[in-house]
Amino acid sequence: MKKSRRVKSEHDFQKVFRRGKSFANRQFVVYGLAKEEQEQFRIGLSVSKKLGNAVTRNQIKRYIRQSFHELDLELRQDMDYVIIARKPAATMNFEEVKKSLEHVLKISKFLKRTTRVKQNKHDKIEKMN
Repeated sequence: MKKSRRVKSEHDFQKVFRRGKSFANRQFVVYGLAKEEQEQFRIGLSVSKKLGNAVTRNQIKRYIRQSFHELDLELRQDMDYVIIARKPAATMNFEEVKKSLEHVLKISKFLKRTTRVKQNKHDKIEKMN
């Protein structure tokens, strides 16, 4: 994920926390703030030291970034997202992280309605209205 697609400054984080909407499950809290002037979504990550050492925290962040990368076409593009990882995320593998993030993004309605249809070894995404 390109650095231009990340929420980096404290000011931007605070804006998302104050003005955005939050949704959560046991593993993640997702804040979302619509920004109409923005063409591509940005993500900010918060992984506490309580979740483990630097290796564990960095692995969680890589899993979250990769999940967002794979969900790129299904996500609302005019948003800033801030994801806070909770304790259970420390023991999850990539597939579990992706599934958990998809769940919280679906209940938040930040994920567009799509269906996946498998064709040969590639995933094809069909948009539904």
